[in-house]
This record gives sequence, C-alpha cells and structure tokens, in this order.
Amino acid sequence: MIDARRVAVVTGAGRGLGRAIAERLAAGGRHVVIAELDPTLGAAAAAAIEGSGLSASFVQTDIADAASLVALAKHVAACGRIDALVNNAAIANSVGGKTYDEIPESEWERLFRVNVKGTWLACKQFGPLLVAAGGGAIVNMASDTALWGASRLLHYVATKGAIIAMTRSLANELGPDRVTVNAVAPGLIEVEATGGVPEARWNDYRSRRALKYDQTPNDIAGTVAFLCSPEATYITGQTIVVDGGMVMP
Repeated sequence: MIDARRVAVVTGAGRGLGRAIAERLAAGGRHVVIAELDPTLGAAAAAAIEGSGLSASFVQTDIADAASLVALAKHVAACGRIDALVNNAAIANSVGGKTYDEIPESEWERLFRVNVKGTWLACKQFGPLLVAAGGGAIVNMASDTALWGASRLLHYVATKGAIIAMTRSLANELGPDRVTVNAVAPGLIEVEATGGVPEARWNDYRSRRALKYDQTPNDIAGTVAFLCSPEATYITGQTIVVDGGMVMP
C-alpha cells in the first residue's frame, strides 16, 4: 500500500544504482520522485515503477543548477511532503586513468560542480523541508575510493572525500531537528557507467574483497533503504562501507 505521506527524492535515478534505489524505496511503500537529467531515462524509470503497481513521478533535474532544484522542490511540495533524500547523482564514468598532473582543470571543476556543489544544493533545498516535516533522512552517495585512495582518479576521489566530510557536518547541523544524514560508500559496481572500467581494475577489486563476486546495485539499495527507514533513526553522521569487505575501517 502506498502511503502518500512518505515521499523520497532520488537524484540520478534514471539508471543503474539510482534506479535500483528508487525501485527499492518504492517497493517499501513510498512515492519516489525520480530526479534525473536525462529525460528519456528518467521517464522510463518512473514508468517502470508505476507499471509495477507502485508510485513514482519524474522531474528533469540538473543538480548543479539551483533553479532546477527549486523546480524539483515545488513538485515535491505538491506530493505533500518529503521524508527522505538520496543524493546519488554524480559524474563517475569516463574520468579515470589520468594521473594527478594530467587531469584537465575543466574536468576537475566539472566534477566538483556536480558531485559536491550539486549535493550541497540538494541538501540546501530539501533540508528545510525535512525539518518542516518533523524529521527524515538524507543519504549521500560516497565511494570506497575515498577511503583507500584510488590512484589515477584524484578528482573523483576528492569529491567523494568531500561528501563524507559534508555528511558529518550536516549530521551535526540537522540532528537537533531529527534529520539523520549518512553516507554510503560502495565499491566498484556492475552498472552501465562502469562499462569502460579496465579489466585490470575489476580484477584488483575481486582479489582484494573478502566477498569474491562482483557487486551489483541491489547490494547497495538495501542499505540505503534501511538508512531511510524508521529502524535507522538513531544512526547519523556515519559512512557505511558496502564493498564486499575490501575496505574494513
């Protein structure tokens, strides 16, 4: 049964990890707002959820643009309220392989504009709505690369390290208003965006993980759903590593 009072926003939910998270939250009874830059992917994801008898809507969203997030917030307000925000959208594909001194300045700035500024803008827009609703959950997508220091990926790693730091600070700011803020740090995931990852990097992950099989979006979606659930209301400021035991903090 759909509870109209429970609304979750998932950014970058048109495919891959974001779509898996959106589907899991919808299966738990929420109306899920698909906030996706690509209109074809976003509409298809929402239609698939609706087609399975669950509840979803799509809003084309550029998380790096403040006005776009204002429009998204208006849509969410029309849904009634928000109780969860999942900041999943980020640039991750086609940026690896360069040493620190080979990264173009424009690419560095683009990753920080989307991955870091975009996450902050989403929190800035929806944090007050969560407070007004009496509490809720924010889940930010980090990466285990920020915990073990992946090479030839410095700009991406730096953005995900910033996400972890932002998560802790936001948890302190929003905690008095019963809003939890946590990060999830996946390992290398089998999705469309990682199609160009060299086999050598995949093999490196497989050899270093305690669990030797490849990671899929569903391995992350359950953790995110838990952090958005009533069972996790006393967990905040944490980075949950979900990478098969490659990083054990």
